[in-house]
Amino acid sequence: MEAVTLTTRVPVRNNGSDTLPMPARDNTPKRAVVIKPTFVREAHSIDLPWKIEWNSMTCIRCGSCVATCTFGAIQAELQKQGQTFSAGPVPKPVDNSQIVLAIKQVNDPKHYCRGCMMCEKVCPTNSIRPVANEHHRFPLLARQGGSPIKRGGRAHHIPIRVLDYIKVGRISQMTDPSLDAARHTFDLLTPLGRGLPADQLPFQVQDGKLVPKGWMPPMRWIYPILIGDMSVGALSWRMWEALALAVAYLNEVCGLPVRMCTGEGGVPNRLLKSEYLKYFIIQIASGHFGWNRIIKAMPEMVTDPAGILIKIGQGAKPGDGGFLPAEKVVSHIQAIRGVPKADLLSPPNHQGLYSIEESVQKMFLSMNAAFKFRVPVAIKVAASSTSVAVFNNLIRDPYHIVGGFFLDGIQGGTGAAHEVSLDHTGHPILSKLRDCYLAAVEQGKQGQIPLFAGGGFGDTGDLAADAFKAICLGANGVFAAKIWLQLAGCVGNEKGRCNACNTGHCPVGICTQDPRLVARLDVDAVAQNIVDYFLALDAELKKLMAPIGNSTLPIGRSDALIAMDKGIAERLQIAYAC
Repeated sequence: MEAVTLTTRVPVRNNGSDTLPMPARDNTPKRAVVIKPTFVREAHSIDLPWKIEWNSMTCIRCGSCVATCTFGAIQAELQKQGQTFSAGPVPKPVDNSQIVLAIKQVNDPKHYCRGCMMCEKVCPTNSIRPVANEHHRFPLLARQGGSPIKRGGRAHHIPIRVLDYIKVGRISQMTDPSLDAARHTFDLLTPLGRGLPADQLPFQVQDGKLVPKGWMPPMRWIYPILIGDMSVGALSWRMWEALALAVAYLNEVCGLPVRMCTGEGGVPNRLLKSEYLKYFIIQIASGHFGWNRIIKAMPEMVTDPAGILIKIGQGAKPGDGGFLPAEKVVSHIQAIRGVPKADLLSPPNHQGLYSIEESVQKMFLSMNAAFKFRVPVAIKVAASSTSVAVFNNLIRDPYHIVGGFFLDGIQGGTGAAHEVSLDHTGHPILSKLRDCYLAAVEQGKQGQIPLFAGGGFGDTGDLAADAFKAICLGANGVFAAKIWLQLAGCVGNEKGRCNACNTGHCPVGICTQDPRLVARLDVDAVAQNIVDYFLALDAELKKLMAPIGNSTLPIGRSDALIAMDKGIAERLQIAYAC
């Protein structure tokens, strides 16, 4: 690039004269200023999603902020500070400079600030904090090396949250009195397993009593809110253990039959061989990770698992396979999954399955046979335009072995997904849930295959209200995952804060396998938080069931709901109120 010569015309003061003197012509060459071209991907703090604000006057240079930052987004460096002042009776400028320790933001897009605010939390003098930068150009900088942008811990950006436009509008008062939420007995149980119509139940009457005759599909009566599938590889072992402790306590002490899905990737041996296995739904996904260990442990199992979940897809990134980065594949994950230390990718679909009929014949029959038809086997798919077709085919299952249909919507978060998948693929959950339920109603087969919905439930902290509305729309239950991480101290949110589950650098020790970071998590405190939330959630569910006069789950009672948006009311076929 050619050098650009900059010249500036400066007016000269003329001591009150009305005219400016003409400067003498200077034929000496002017000093050229060369403006270098700026590479479009060269980062600066103004180009990144978060900017670090640091107060040098109050900072005591303890180094806590630098030590706690797991992303390497800030660093300490020596800087020269200068000061000019006048000394003596006659003003005479004197320069004074010193070398000081300063905190500087790193401008590398690979080590950019995630806004987790851990530096602000540990600073004893509140001298540092990240500030969101709405004028950033990070999407143009983050694709260095030709790699798509990956994010974890967040869901899709959607314009409205439909659940917030739905209210419980039918209140029993005079004609059919409501119940007392504090003193009435409620049955908050839902089935996991294939249900049969009355004329197909394998019973006969002998001497005035019902006597079993023939085989009946296995069924478990469980709590309608499940802990969604999060693998022991995606979560730290301490976080996974905290969830397991909470589930065991809720069942053994509190009497709430809460179930937890293990996620893909296997289960620790000590759980497989313990009596607590009955509280866990074991997942098998397209990668088949960890299933060698499960199969080998089957002769030593003292109890059956609560169920088997075959995962075909997930709502956050439908049509895309799972991914566990090599940074998280530490020694105990290698042992459980039987893999080397490498990136672990699950295919987008189960290999060898090319139709719904094959999925029933191969997977459902094989899993049922493995546990001698004692354990319900369910399927999980991503919500899409084809969900109803899949559900209708499963309802026609002639073997009566499909034990559940888990439908996952786009608002579900994930530990590792490409931004383009998170933002541009998927389907909202409520409309597909409603479509599946009404399709079963048209055939008179509602309730035969339990419907479980997930994706965005509990995003605002009110999981009980979200679950109640989904149940009224036809769900037998809901599954949620992100809310339990938030109870454990997750600092991420949907506005771009943290969301680094895929990096292995989780600042609070939830989604990492780094021993130094995992140690930040208090297992007992996390388990206690989850137990407390479930107990409160149970009371809140009763507070919603009592006004409509239901002592059992109001599955499909859409007459109890109203929508404050006409389009939502028409789409979900519920009453519109304004």
